[in-house]
Amino acid sequence: MGGERVAVRYSKWGGIDHWHFELDPLGQDRFGWWFFGRKGLTLQRGAEPPVLQRRDFVLLVPVQGCWTACFNAEDELEIYVDVTTRPVLGAGTVTAVDLDLDVVRYFDGRVEVLDEDEFAEHQVQLAYPAELISQARQTCDWLVEAVSSRAEPFGQAGTGWLARARGAARDGAPSLGWQGQREDGCP
Repeated sequence: MGGERVAVRYSKWGGIDHWHFELDPLGQDRFGWWFFGRKGLTLQRGAEPPVLQRRDFVLLVPVQGCWTACFNAEDELEIYVDVTTRPVLGAGTVTAVDLDLDVVRYFDGRVEVLDEDEFAEHQVQLAYPAELISQARQTCDWLVEAVSSRAEPFGQAGTGWLARARGAARDGAPSLGWQGQREDGCP
């Protein structure tokens, strides 16, 4: 895929560096902005040694909401949603603060919330404000319902974008390119 890659940078509360990697922009729909990561992509968490991505995936940065979602090609996790602050799209970048809670759906249909212990610890260690804690919990509860019921974009939307990206990558087609910017706060 051609086009300019987009730098995705997650941090933890207080500016602590977290996961960072680069993805190919795919396009935008009513749900948000879509980006493609190929198997073998280099990911790095903070200053830890880089790791290689084990599968193809697409990342959705939503039009509204305080989360980002990865839709995976294979492995045991179909969908992995990070509860975050409102993702910010800028010129060639996506940034968000990871708020620990993750909602996952396995390919067998099970849905779970991960890292509740880390969320509880970080409320104290990183001094999460009360409003942030409330927003993260509300987002997590909404995501559990939406992911469980397969409400879009957690139904067919992600699968469609993933199939499109994999087909374009296989055929050597260029990416659709970067479009738009957004810098607004969570409701």
